[in-house]
Amino acid sequence: MPVAQTGPMSSGGTTAADDDAARAGIVAAVAPLFYARGFTTVGMDEVRTVSGVSLKRLYRLFPSKEDIIEQVLLGWRDAWEKNVTAQVESTQVPRDRLLAVFDFLAAWFTSEGFRGCAFINSFGELGGTSGRIGSIVRGQKAEFQDYLARVAAGIGAPPTLAPQLAILAEGAVTTAAISASPEPARQARAAAEILIDSALGTCTCHRNRSEPEDEA
Repeated sequence: MPVAQTGPMSSGGTTAADDDAARAGIVAAVAPLFYARGFTTVGMDEVRTVSGVSLKRLYRLFPSKEDIIEQVLLGWRDAWEKNVTAQVESTQVPRDRLLAVFDFLAAWFTSEGFRGCAFINSFGELGGTSGRIGSIVRGQKAEFQDYLARVAAGIGAPPTLAPQLAILAEGAVTTAAISASPEPARQARAAAEILIDSALGTCTCHRNRSEPEDEA
């Protein structure tokens, strides 16, 4: 009596579900290595070792190393979106929803193994030679700015605020990675407060210099 199949068979004799699970396992195993050491220093032999998948099957599941990198980046994109959104949604105070992005950065900068933005790192390594990698990175940056724009619009801020906050956040990530200090998150948050209050017309941080000083 033939054995019932749980799904269509792939060319390697495994089901499509088996292959999907193997791909996910490979990506999960290699992603920390890519983040810690970069993409070019981790070869396919090491991918085979950490994933426990033979080279033959590895190349069947991912015809090139670039295919693995793409899936790693897409996973990081989804994780970034999920984590930032969760931080923003943790408060319903309008002004604090935008500042929550910088609170998320502050926590991230002190996490073990922090090495800056994986997308900026990958663009620096591969963006000049891989159009597909460059496209993913540009897409992630655009999506982040679009998200900030939606949050800003939700509190009545003008469209010009989102790109300003995005630049602050991106700069803080890069500076924190280079300086090995979480301080850029605090500095960026302080600058964001000024931008947000100014955009909302509630800034009281600067005195009008034309006003006379109070008499003693």
